[in-house]
This record gives sequence, structure tokens and C-alpha cells, in this order.
Amino acid sequence: MHKDSILAFLFFCPMTNIEFILKSVQTASKNIQNTIDLLSQDCTIPFISRYRKDQTGNLDEVVIEQIAKLNKQFDEIVKRKESVLKSIEEQNALSPELKSKIENSFDLQEIEDLYLPYKKKKKTKADTARENGLEPLAKIIMSQRNDDIEFTASKYLNDKVANEDEALQGARDIIAEWINENIFIRKNLRRLFQRKAEIATKVVKTKKDDEAAQKFSQYFDWSEPLSKAPSHRLLAMLRAEAEGFVKLNVEVEKEEALAFIEDNIIKANNDTTEHLELAIKDSYKRLLEPAISNETLQEAKDKADIKAIDVFASNLSQLLLAPPLGEKRILAIDPGYRSGCKVVCLDEKGDLLYNETIYPHQPQNESAMAMKKVKSMVNAYNIEAISIGNGTASRETEFFIKKIGFDKPVQVFVVSEAGASVYSASKIARDEFPNYDVTVRGSVSIGRRLSDPLAELVKIDAKSIGVGQYQHDVDQTKLKEELDNTVVRCVNSVGVNINTASKSLLSYVSGIGEKMAENIVAYRSENGAFEDRSQLKKVPRLGDKAFQQAAAFIRIKDGKNPLDNSAVHPESYKMVEKMAKDLGIKVGELIGNKEKISQIKPEGYISENVGILGVKDILKELEKPGLDPRKAAKIFEFDPNVKTIADVRSGMILPGIVNNITAFGCFVDIGVKESGLVHISQLKAGYVSDVNEVVKLHQHVQVKVVEVDEARKRIQLTMIV
Repeated sequence: MHKDSILAFLFFCPMTNIEFILKSVQTASKNIQNTIDLLSQDCTIPFISRYRKDQTGNLDEVVIEQIAKLNKQFDEIVKRKESVLKSIEEQNALSPELKSKIENSFDLQEIEDLYLPYKKKKKTKADTARENGLEPLAKIIMSQRNDDIEFTASKYLNDKVANEDEALQGARDIIAEWINENIFIRKNLRRLFQRKAEIATKVVKTKKDDEAAQKFSQYFDWSEPLSKAPSHRLLAMLRAEAEGFVKLNVEVEKEEALAFIEDNIIKANNDTTEHLELAIKDSYKRLLEPAISNETLQEAKDKADIKAIDVFASNLSQLLLAPPLGEKRILAIDPGYRSGCKVVCLDEKGDLLYNETIYPHQPQNESAMAMKKVKSMVNAYNIEAISIGNGTASRETEFFIKKIGFDKPVQVFVVSEAGASVYSASKIARDEFPNYDVTVRGSVSIGRRLSDPLAELVKIDAKSIGVGQYQHDVDQTKLKEELDNTVVRCVNSVGVNINTASKSLLSYVSGIGEKMAENIVAYRSENGAFEDRSQLKKVPRLGDKAFQQAAAFIRIKDGKNPLDNSAVHPESYKMVEKMAKDLGIKVGELIGNKEKISQIKPEGYISENVGILGVKDILKELEKPGLDPRKAAKIFEFDPNVKTIADVRSGMILPGIVNNITAFGCFVDIGVKESGLVHISQLKAGYVSDVNEVVKLHQHVQVKVVEVDEARKRIQLTMIV
């Protein structure tokens, strides 16, 4: 929207964008205004939250994202109001009262209700009745002062209205539409549906025995209050309906709804009453109930989407920030039986050194030869750790590796290979390894996600990583936006080594983007490693603004300036140099020197651009420059006696790793192909409202087997042991 247009509109607008946002965000209005100003200057959310704390009042990324969304929502409401006002005005129907109501409303639903009578729509029964001259008759019935409506109706007969019954029917059609467009009635019916609506599902009889329908058998005959249906259950019902297995209904007690409308429409008891009752029933059945039922279901679906997206985003964040092993030489294995185990050797930077296929398992059973090859590769490429994918033949491969007598200690890890096949067939993988097939690329991904999960997983569509909840059923635009925001948050919270980062990883750095990331990689290939942050300005199309937003999130190890390997922003380098000079030491001697840093009084370094919060942040960073917020990777071992679901028995207590979190519980990998479910009620003794309060992704846990359904491949677990 043009700035002048917004200002003109706000001249009579009772609410500003700041006031609109303040209804949802608890902070000072100046913090919101400053945040909006920074966003309008093309500052990124990571940059604002980290380097403009004094302007925003120390708002975190989540709140800044919320402000950005609410500000956008405000602008959309303003635009919609302008459009509605223009449309009604063009129809010469905009009364001062209606104009005032629209201008004063910031509820999109209310605005649409006000617009409903003037909205262009297909020809209705009421339109036909009006064309037939029956609107005056409808007004007479609505006035409820007529005791001989049949006689009155006879006055409205014409070549299109043959008799009194047709005249009265047409009048009732008009009245039904008036009732449907009554804002008070629509508002209160919405409240009734929101409070008392029941959602019910019934199986489609012809699909009852369909094998694919059995996973939805719970919903073959189901009903519950819609307001109490948890997000995962609502999404499951909607999926069952979408796949054609059930019919779904959202409704309230018809009698209660009709009684409410009658109480507000019928004010007398005479010859018109019967016709009003018929019009009310028709309006409710044909117009109000379908519309408000759909609205209520959509509103519930929107809330369920938000919950599911929040769960997915939380899981994704935990997955991306999983403990990295670091820059180690890794031998990675994608296990398999008949096709063998695909083995790759990677250097400290994750570059491919060698690949091989071994056949230690059935049907070949070349165990001795495979051991010899693995041992030889470990020695030849100075391997420090082994990464094994957790798919088919994973446990057998782990046991095989642990039997090998290596000449030096080698750590063995089992990692999730979710999404590795998606990566291996992607354009990113083809560009990285044009001369290798998908099996080699998949193994490389398994190795790299051990050394740095974040750097590897950003190459894969988040929906393919295996940690979502009904991710294909939720609003895909909102899902993508939230997942992209999550990846951006994670990447920038860690920082990126500009000399080793892939194009995919660089594209998520604040202020960079896909095209700029491509330019950075091309510049690096042509000119060699970056030696200082200022070199970024030499990258084609990377201007001052992009440099300001990106510089502090990239890291240069062993560069010319030690601050380039920290989160200190280049705009504050002079401040740090002054701190060091005041202490009589060099910047390099200040970094990591807690004793010297403790002598610095932050109040003495406040400037026009950096306030007290910014200075304290700099001192904190100087203590532990470039500190990776992620923990170190830990080795985990499954129970050696449990390899397949056939080995799992009720009552067993087993070690496991949490590999997915949902609103209704968590899934735990216990070393067999099928993950077991710990229902939210089984996480711990007592009530649990949020699964994430008890467990985190990749957490090592002890679980007890409650039930095993081998036929359906389901395992029920409890953490109350």
C-alpha cells in the first residue's frame, strides 16, 4: 500500500498499526515502532534481534517475527477495508453509518459480514423474488403487523407469480437472505458453534473394508466437542475425509440455533408468524448453518495447523541444532543386505576421499573380506569416527563394525538417515557430486550429518526429514514460512564458516539469499579463501546493506582479524579496539581473557549506535568468541539383544533415542526398524501439557515396553519405569 494512501486512511482510522500490534505483544510501543522501522529498512530478523537490542528493548526473534506478521496483517485489513468501501460506494449504497462501522472494525470476519449484502454473487432465490416484485411483501411480513397475509399476497400476483403460495414463497426467500445477512445473528451463531459444535465422522460404507481405511478405523463412528478435539485428531479426521473414507459433519443442536434466531426475529403472534418460522428454518438450513459450520471448521483447522506447525518447527530446530562431532575424518556407511553396504571416506571438511561397497551380510556373507577393507580404509584415510545410517541392516552393520579390531580408537555412531535419499537425488547433490550415483551421495550425507547436522540438513526439504506431524495436511504456505524462519534462526544462531560452507548453508545467512550465496561460492573458488570479513564487499552484487546484515554471522578461522571469528559486528570493531587500548593490550590478547574483560565498565563505551545492552553483548562474546551453542555429540548404544521387532517383548526396559515429537507424545528409536510410541500420558507421573517440557529430540531415554503388535508393526512404550 502506498504510504500516502495509508496516511490518508489513518486520518479517520481509530486504530494505528502500533495499537493493533499492542493487543497481542506485551512491550513498549516505542519498541514496536523501532522494530517496524528497522524491518522497513530491510534489516533481517536475526540482525535486529542480535545487533539492535537497544532499539527493540531486547525483543527476541520470535517476538520480532510476531510483530512483522501482525504489521502485515494490519496492512491487509486496511487494504481490504479500502476495497470493500470502494465496492459499496460504486453501488451507491454506502451510508454514513455503514461507512463508520467498516472504518471502525479491525475484525476481518465482521468486515466481511458488513460487506455480505453488497458482495457480488451468483443469482440467488431472493434475487429472483425481488425481480418478481416481491420485496414489498417480504417487508410487510417482516413488519409482523398483518393478520391476513394471504389476501395481501394476492396483490403481488403477475405474469411471473401465478398464485399466493408462489408470492409468499418468494417473500420468504428474501426474508431468509435478510436473516442470513443479519450481523448480530451471524455473530451469535458463530459463538454458539465455537462453544457447542460437535464434530462427527461416519465411515463411508463402501470403504469400510478397504485396507487403507483401517488406519482411520477410530473415526468410523466418532463424535466429540470440536473445541476439545486436539490438533492431531482433527487433522487425522480431515485426512480421513479427504481420502474418502469418512463423512465429516460439524453442527450444533438445531433447536437451540433456531430458538435463538426466532427470539431475535419474531416479535408478534399473528398471520405472519408461520411464514417467519418457515423463512428462519430455510435460512438456517440453506444459508447460515453451511456457512458458519464451514467457518467454524476452518477456524479449528487453522488452530490445528498452527499447533502442528509449531510442533514441526520445534522438532526441526532441535534436529538442526543436534550435537555435531566437528571437523573429523569420517567413514560413513549406508547399510544394506543384497545390494551391500555403501562406504565413503570423508576428510575434515566433508569432502569425499574414497568410496567402496562391501557385502558383510546375507546373501553374500563376505564378512572377513569386508572387515579387512574397512580396517584398511580406516588406516589409509586416518579415520576418527564411523557414521552408520539407521535404516535397513543398521543394527547388523553396527555389530559387524564393533567386531573389527582397529589399530586405534574409533568412535562409532548410528545416525538418522531420514531424508538422505531425498538429498541424494536432488539437484544440490548432483551439483556436488556429478560423477557419483545416488548411493554414494546418500552415504556422504550420512557422514556429513554426523560432523555437522545443521550444514547438511539445510540441503534437504524440511518436510522430508521425518520429524513432522501431519505436515502434508496443514497450510503449506504457513508451514514453509515457519520452517524457513526456523532454519534461518538456527543457522544464524550458530554462525557459518564462510570458507567451508555450502551454497545451501550460506543462503540462510542473514542478508545473503540464494543468488548471493552462489556469488560468494564462485568468488571463493576463483580467489581462494576469505582472509577477512571486509572481503565480502568484493563479492559481485553484495552491497553495503547486505554486508551490514550478513558480516557478523559469518566466521573466518585464522583470518587477519581475530574478531572475524566471533559474533562481534564489524561496526563495533573500533569499540573493541578502544577497550583493548584502554587496557594497554592488543585485541588478540583481550579475546578470551576473562580477567581483563571483567575490568571493563560497559557504561564507558555506550555510543550513539550501541547502547548498554549491545556493549554487554560484546563483552559476553569476547569471553567466548564464536562459541557454538550446540552440545558435543555423544555415543549411544542400543540393547545388543534387540535387533528386530520380533525381539521386543512386553516388560522389557530398553535404552532409546527420541526421534520424533508430536502433540500426543514422542517416538523413540529402540534399535529396531519401527519406532515405539510413548503417549503423552506415559512420559512421566502426573499431568503433562507439553511434550517438549519432558523430552527433546535426540534425547537418550530409558523406556519400558508396554505392548507389541508385530502384525501392525506398532510398539507402545512408557517412560514411567
